Amino acid sequence: MISQRQEQLLNFLVREYIETSEPISSKALKKVCDLDVCGATIRNDLQVLTEEGYITQPHTSAGRIPTRKAYKYFADKMENDRQKEFDDFIVRQIRFAHEQMESQMKQMEELMQVLEKDNLFEILTTIEIWHKKIM
Repeated sequence: MISQRQEQLLNFLVREYIETSEPISSKALKKVCDLDVCGATIRNDLQVLTEEGYITQPHTSAGRIPTRKAYKYFADKMENDRQKEFDDFIVRQIRFAHEQMESQMKQMEELMQVLEKDNLFEILTTIEIWHKKIM
């Protein structure tokens, strides 16, 4: 299991590697990540990610590159985030529809109260106002 900071580093590393096709150094990650930690902390986190099999270092002086495991983790995370965004969107749409239905039901109740009266002019005026609201 990786920490939230390690996950952020992995996310940036995968994105940078996809963009540049070059091994990513800890120095480059520090610039891109904008984390408030020192370079040694980033290197320690990169070591953990290496031990966990998420990244590899082609040779000693090179930066790191993502492994298949990193790409799978990245893709799964993106899919989960996308699904969460979609679920949130659906919930917002249901709430909006519910509010609209409540508003229309209230208008219908008001209209029904007016229709119970005997004044035809008031009934027609109310229907006209209500019709303009829904159009």
